[in-house]
Amino acid sequence: METASSIITTLGAGSGINMAQLANDLAQAQFSGRQAQLAARFEKTDAKISIASQLRSTLTALASSFGDRVRTGDLAQKASVSGAGVATATLAQSSVAKGTYSLEVTSLARSQTLASEAFPAATDTVGSGTLTFKFGAMDGTGFTEDTGQTALSVTIAEGSSLKQIASEINAKNAGITAYVANTSAGAQLVFKGAEGAAKGFVVEATEDTAGSGLAKLAWEPVSGAGARLTQSSADAAFKVDGLAMTSPTNKTGQIAPGLSLTLTGTNVGSPATISFSDNTSNLSSVMQDLVGALNELSSQVREATNPLGGGELNADSGARSLKSKLSNITTTLVMPNAAAGDPRSLSDLGVKIERDGSYSIDSGKLSAVLASKPEAVSAMFTTGLYGIYGTLDKLSREASSSTDPGSLAGSIKRYQTLSTKLSDESAKLEEKQETLRQQMVKRFAKTDTLVASSQSTLSFLQAQIDAWNSSNN
Repeated sequence: METASSIITTLGAGSGINMAQLANDLAQAQFSGRQAQLAARFEKTDAKISIASQLRSTLTALASSFGDRVRTGDLAQKASVSGAGVATATLAQSSVAKGTYSLEVTSLARSQTLASEAFPAATDTVGSGTLTFKFGAMDGTGFTEDTGQTALSVTIAEGSSLKQIASEINAKNAGITAYVANTSAGAQLVFKGAEGAAKGFVVEATEDTAGSGLAKLAWEPVSGAGARLTQSSADAAFKVDGLAMTSPTNKTGQIAPGLSLTLTGTNVGSPATISFSDNTSNLSSVMQDLVGALNELSSQVREATNPLGGGELNADSGARSLKSKLSNITTTLVMPNAAAGDPRSLSDLGVKIERDGSYSIDSGKLSAVLASKPEAVSAMFTTGLYGIYGTLDKLSREASSSTDPGSLAGSIKRYQTLSTKLSDESAKLEEKQETLRQQMVKRFAKTDTLVASSQSTLSFLQAQIDAWNSSNN
């Protein structure tokens, strides 16, 4: 009965008024204005985050796609070698090459290969002790140790098989690899060194117990069986434009400005030709694409910062900074190290800004500079520190630096912080509104109980009066 009475009272049964709804409405009215203000600010802040993020994304995509074209696409200058199987050529991405080179490979780099005596099976055990590999120059009949190279010591446990010894050596990962070869003579443990004349090696064995068998794996060129040395180490030897060169490995490193080779075969007496692709034929279409992309980006920036058009970022420091840099991009020095008379900016390639802020290109000016300075123009389309890509990449990285409050990323970070603060304030207001509603429900419940009690008393008195009037009649 008490619970039912409480519910009835709370719902306003006593007074005939819906006290619960009244409490909810009054609490909501108390905070609705402030909540509406917070909601409007949150919506506006969210819009700023979205627009700033879109601008940053467009700029990042522009720099990234241009970089892809420079690195591996139609702007990438590639090196090629005539004659299959001689070598592959690689040109550094920041380099511009011209002309051709001749290449004659007389010998490839080799690694020393040494085999042990034959054993009946790979599972045969060898005595315990230590195998020591010393490195240096090996010519098959003599060995000169290079004390600058650290010797490799491998401890062999009692009962180790040939396969286990190979595993122990490989686990060291220190210039020697090993495997067991099942030959016609039996199982032989094979040692291989690294490429290069200075990577030859001898093997010394220190047995825990003399005559236990580990000494069978030792080898040096004077007293060791010559047949066990199946290949001596050697440097690669080759000629570029008739100039003799060597390399400790078949990857030559840089042998001409930006050019490196991977040697794969010999061609004694039949030099191959190293040549380079010409990317200038693609530059006109690339410049048209670049101008189109810049127009798309600058249009978004102008719309976002337009104070008359209700641009959400019209007072934003990051967007205004980007707008300023874009307005000066045609005259920005992208090649500050260019020689006198060479193109140094987008403007020198014919790119200009129209009165409405859009970009256009003077095809005649671009054609003229391509004809007169093709190498200098090509140098502007690399992935080096300087050039068009370097400028776009720098612009993108600056806009993405969240530590710079004047960048787009700095603005996004600031708006995200504000958005979180507004959400917290809204949540606190909701808590206060709920607290007020519950307080009013309790207060109105008491009032409703008093009204119900008064109505009960009035009903009793009315009944008594009616009874008296009936008895007097």
